[in-house]
Amino acid sequence: MSERTESLVTTDLRLSARRSGKVRDVYALPPDDEARPRSLIVASDRLSAFDVVLPTPIPGKGRILTEIAAFWLRSIESAGVVRTHLLSTDASEIPRSAFDAADTTRDALLGRVMIARTCRVIPVEFVVRGYLEGSGWRDYQRTGAVCGIKLPRGLRQCDRLPEPLFTPATKAEAGSHDENIGFDAAKPAIEAVAGRGWAERLRDISLTTYHMARDHAATRGIIIADTKFEFGVPLGVDGEPTGEDPILIDEALTPDSSRFWPAADYEPGRAQRSFDKQFVREHLEQLVAAGSWDKTAPGPELPREIIDGTLDRYRDARDRLLGPSRPQPSVY
Repeated sequence: MSERTESLVTTDLRLSARRSGKVRDVYALPPDDEARPRSLIVASDRLSAFDVVLPTPIPGKGRILTEIAAFWLRSIESAGVVRTHLLSTDASEIPRSAFDAADTTRDALLGRVMIARTCRVIPVEFVVRGYLEGSGWRDYQRTGAVCGIKLPRGLRQCDRLPEPLFTPATKAEAGSHDENIGFDAAKPAIEAVAGRGWAERLRDISLTTYHMARDHAATRGIIIADTKFEFGVPLGVDGEPTGEDPILIDEALTPDSSRFWPAADYEPGRAQRSFDKQFVREHLEQLVAAGSWDKTAPGPELPREIIDGTLDRYRDARDRLLGPSRPQPSVY
């Protein structure tokens, strides 16, 4: 599948309420015909690792992320698991006035945009872990638990967990670090936005969504080791919640928000090959070990082989997830 290779690092549109995250730029759009406030979410080619936005973009990454995220959001909503914020991915719906005297063209946004319901974000990362890796593995080595959830003794790095775990985290701003917290600690922040009883319901929705995605990915030769979701409550034109139930927002189940491993060579007891940005993290960890970076901004420039290798992995994940199923050995 051919890709456009130009990079989009930042955007400049004549739209209001611009916010810039680690990877995405978000703008306000006029309400739709149903008087629902809308947001324009643009996936740039920026890459963050260890909560630091790196200075080197990955050309075309934003288009791949958008294609994967839109696939999952539509699949999740079609399956009746939970409603999502996605309304459209059509850049032609952006008003012409947004490009008047702007540095960003409509062409540059093709394949990169999600037009979405405007929501009040619940300030928690809804993390689900199916395998023992990353901060969960480090937590287990220290305490025998992950986010306070006790696990059997003797588990190895990347072992499949007896059951997927819900391990929420704080939602950090760019340049800050997410922090794992237990469900009890996350509950007040969730219910302050979503309402009473929604902490348990959104935990269950997160686990159900992970199971659905895990099973689909398994037929494509991919293990989804862990992932994170975000939820919000839809807002009305007055900027206040409409009273609708919380919905799934932001990206979902992409290489930027999940660990994807090839099932064919999965072997617990070691770090796994990956389709996600773990490839970049491993390169950066080598720099940290050599004393040339300390995981704080500004991040280091990435060499060409890391850029190309990362893009190849993102493409492979996209092509597998969105393509036909392929016979694979069972990983469950």
